[in-house]
Order: sequence, then C-alpha cells, then structure tokens
Amino acid sequence: MSNKQEDFIVAIDGPSASGKSTVSREAARKLKVNYVDSGAMYRGMTWKAVREGVDVKDAVAVIELMNRTRWEFFIEDLVLKFTIDGDDPTDHLRSEPVRERVADIAVIPEVRVFMVTRLRETAEFGALVMEGRDIGSVVFPDAEFKYYLDADPEERARRRHKELLETEGKGDVEQVLSSLTRRDKIDSTRKTAPLQIPLGAKVINTTGMTIDEVVDFIVDEVNATR
Repeated sequence: MSNKQEDFIVAIDGPSASGKSTVSREAARKLKVNYVDSGAMYRGMTWKAVREGVDVKDAVAVIELMNRTRWEFFIEDLVLKFTIDGDDPTDHLRSEPVRERVADIAVIPEVRVFMVTRLRETAEFGALVMEGRDIGSVVFPDAEFKYYLDADPEERARRRHKELLETEGKGDVEQVLSSLTRRDKIDSTRKTAPLQIPLGAKVINTTGMTIDEVVDFIVDEVNATR
C-alpha cells in the first residue's frame, strides 16, 4: 500500500541512448522509490508480436493481438516488472529482433493509449521514477519533477555501440547511428504523442557528463524539494 502524501513522480524523457535508462534506474535506487521503464512495455508488446509471427507494420493485427493478451504487473526490488500471458519476456526485451521493430509498434495510436493507461496505473505502487519518450508530456504531464535528457547523435551512437559490444559482442557504429536516426525520426514525427521536450521539463545535455553527475543533479533537486 502506498502513502499518497509522500508519493511523487519523477518523469525522465529523451531519445534513445541519451542515458535516461541508466540515470533513471540509479536515481530511483538513490531515492529508494520504484523504477519504471516505459519502453520495456512497448518492447514487451513487440516481443509478443514477433513471437506470434505478427507483422509489426500491420496495425490491425497488432491491435487484435494486444487486445487478447493478459498483462500482470508487480514490483521486484523496487523495479516494475510484468508478464504477458504468463510469460516473462525480460531476457528478450533488448534483443535485436525487438530493438529493430519496437518503433513500428510504438507508433500505433491504439498501442500508445493502451500503454499510457497501464503506465498511469503503476503510480498505485507508490512514488516512482519513470523514463520514456512521452512521460512528462502525456503519461504524467503534472509530474512534480520533469527532465529531458539529450546528447549529441554521435555520442549516443557511441554509447549504444559500447552497450551492444558488452551485451552481444558485436555492433557497428555507423549502423547504430543509422538505427538511432531512424528511431528519432519515427518518434518525433508520429501523430500520437511524438517525442518532444515536455512543458516545464529541465533539459540536461548529457554529452559531456558522467552518469553520476546527471543522477546527482536530479536526486539533489528532488531531495531538496521533498
């Protein structure tokens, strides 16, 4: 049961590889509140579509699949996790098949409506740090704390390339940059909840900053207000 008087929301938005996932997870840990990765849910839907052989560009088929899936959410070690039809997709959410198709799933308006509803419900678990691309603008526009993390495209590509080398043992910087550029275009031009700087959000360019510097900036601000 959450304490409504002490509940608060930290919304962290930004493009791929801007550092928001690492920053959000660490900020939540330091603040001792729940961490919610909204992108994981879109990747979960993508994983389900790929697994079921559904074309992610076929919106009607994706929506039909989504409407018959059963999602269950729970908190484990202050991290929101979920199952889809009883299966835990965690280990597959950042696989290449999912990574390269999630933008096509996320652009479907009905999928976004479904996810926004589920994301808002996670506040019932208590105070949280949530990261994504429309958290401060759509999911929680009235969040007490809103940040938009960004970084130069080349720096973002370098970070993602390093991540892929560590997790998959492979990766091409130019290909990663091309993939990020494609994702940025899809995210920023979609009709429903495009990627944008939320009203009232503080913009943090993380290009020349360490993760700890960004985390400390956010945590110090939150603690100074709470």
